[in-house]
Amino acid sequence: MTTAHRPTFDPAKGKDALRGPAYHQRLLPAHMTLKTRQPGQGGIADEQRDLRAELLKAEAAHFAKKNGGPAPDDDDDEGTTTAKRQLEDAPADVGADEDETPEAKRRRLILEEARDIDADSDGSSSESSDEEEDDDDEEDETAELMRELEKIKRERAEQKAKEEAEKNAQEQEEREFEIARGNPLLNPKDFNVKRRWDDDVVFKNQARGVDDKKPKEFVNDLLRSDFHKRFMSRYVR
Repeated sequence: MTTAHRPTFDPAKGKDALRGPAYHQRLLPAHMTLKTRQPGQGGIADEQRDLRAELLKAEAAHFAKKNGGPAPDDDDDEGTTTAKRQLEDAPADVGADEDETPEAKRRRLILEEARDIDADSDGSSSESSDEEEDDDDEEDETAELMRELEKIKRERAEQKAKEEAEKNAQEQEEREFEIARGNPLLNPKDFNVKRRWDDDVVFKNQARGVDDKKPKEFVNDLLRSDFHKRFMSRYVR
């Protein structure tokens, strides 16, 4: 006999499980580390760097390691880089100007002036030649356009004259045809009157309405139907 129908006054209790406290996954600690800007996001890594100095430093360290010498310090690298930059930025003609004699210097200045004058003259001549070529090209294009315009006008005039000639010829042909048809001596058949054989009969149209048959119509009324009308006309006077 089952006891499913009986009420449960003392609900069932689960057994005590030997486990520690349980936490939900969202209650666990997360995001424990602070994010920093990566290269390319505008942080410290994107500051302006002296790539040339870094390259020279790396080369010096490489050669020092290769030759077995001491590694260069940062101060030495800065001194060497500044010295190299000063040497690179220095003008190349300083020593040459000091070694030149006044005669050679004057000759060099004259040659430079002559070279500048030649360059200016070449530029002006090239500009003038370019302008002349442009003018010639524009004149050629204008002449070509005028020829095309004259050709189009001539073709349109020829087409218009041809259409007018065809129209005049057609009108002349129609006028001659009307003149020929309007002469009764040239067209006697047009005046023959066609008569029927019963035009002079006294009684006409005697059989009108005999062969006319009315189409059958359906009327949803027994008193107005065709059968009822025929029946009444035949048997009821």
